[in-house]
Amino acid sequence: MWHGTWFTILAGIVAVLPPSAPRPTGSFLAKKQITDTVTFSRDVAPILQQKCQACHRPGSIAPMSLMTYEEVKPFALLLKLRVQSRVMPPWHIDRAVGIRDFKNDRSLTDQQIATIVNWVDAGAPRGSPKDLPPPVTWPDPAAWQMGEQFGEPDLVVRSKPYTVQATGQDKWWRPLVETGLTEPRWVRAIEIKPSFPGGRKAVHHVLTLLEQHEEGVTGLAESAAHSGAPMSAGLFMEWAVGKTGEVFPENAGKLILPGAKIRWEVHYYAVGEKITDDVVEMGIWLYPKGVVPKSRTILRMFNAAPGSHLDIAPGQASMTQNFYVLPAPARLENFQPHMHMRGKAMSMEAVYPDGKRELLSMVSNFQWRWHVNYIFADGAAPLMPKGTMLVFTAWHDNTKANPNNPDPEQWVGWGDRTVDEMAHAWVDVTYLEQAEFDRLVAERKAKRATQP
Repeated sequence: MWHGTWFTILAGIVAVLPPSAPRPTGSFLAKKQITDTVTFSRDVAPILQQKCQACHRPGSIAPMSLMTYEEVKPFALLLKLRVQSRVMPPWHIDRAVGIRDFKNDRSLTDQQIATIVNWVDAGAPRGSPKDLPPPVTWPDPAAWQMGEQFGEPDLVVRSKPYTVQATGQDKWWRPLVETGLTEPRWVRAIEIKPSFPGGRKAVHHVLTLLEQHEEGVTGLAESAAHSGAPMSAGLFMEWAVGKTGEVFPENAGKLILPGAKIRWEVHYYAVGEKITDDVVEMGIWLYPKGVVPKSRTILRMFNAAPGSHLDIAPGQASMTQNFYVLPAPARLENFQPHMHMRGKAMSMEAVYPDGKRELLSMVSNFQWRWHVNYIFADGAAPLMPKGTMLVFTAWHDNTKANPNNPDPEQWVGWGDRTVDEMAHAWVDVTYLEQAEFDRLVAERKAKRATQP
């Protein structure tokens, strides 16, 4: 899934990597001992199937297909440069610090990078077609990607139609749509699906806000107040390029009440062709009737720029930082930085009530065309005691050294357009009762004690 117009995408692909682009650390390439010639059929094709072809195939969103040797060979050198710099596949988190276990890790291992580099350096030999792995059967890009796991959604909410003109400025479409629910239900998974293929090209991002009145709701519903949003309107789901949806942890979810409505915010931009009556769909999978999860998950926007204030001078780099105190015990489920063209890096740090500091995650190689949601593995999602301070730090580069910078002589502030800037992280926060928090902490300590 790519972010930007086709012209911009192709221009970015063929651009020469800047000297500052991160390179693989260590000497793993030098240590790789080649006893047999690396071939496409035996060694490279399996890597492309696992890590690349979900996007690089006919009918998908990437600008070139990497399904066959004939398709890959012309891009061999480019492929080497992109994987060496860890720009592709899109997994830009710093692998040397913080949490390192993720549910959706699409990155290449050092060994896989070495294989591709050695293959290109050897002249990109084809090898025997008999060594090719069986082809992968890919799901329909217009279908629900979570359908294989959950079946068809229990509830589908659609935005109202909107026509995107072939040229013009960015547009924000904010219709209000009924959910049709007549009883309280708990949500276990959500997927947002722009139309295919037109919507996938023209939709920059999608926010959905859940508008409902929660007066009189007690127990877990009260934890919604921790989101910092009014009780009548809170973030429900966010979609950007590189993200499909959200699956909530066991015994956690979101609550939808009778009469709830969805306020859409669909950011469209012109892609050179008219897209008529475009509709974005949101599929919702529900817990069975009567099932009430122990914990409630809140999608929070943690802004690294206090008050959304950004002041990035021409030709300068800048850093912004913001602080949040958790009012209850919580588990952080993911880390998803959001910036635009000048964005370079973002980190999430915890300062615990006892004064201990811990760097949880850092994206040190932010790529503005991708907004990757780094979902922590079950045993790695950080458990935060009440009173923990979360520190979010963002770095922007408004200099000529930034190859993505459209105009280093322009002052840049906060704004919705891609030529403006942002600096926030989307994080799902699951608020926990103290007894549940204590139980989870004790389980982790016991598990670690048994590990070698």
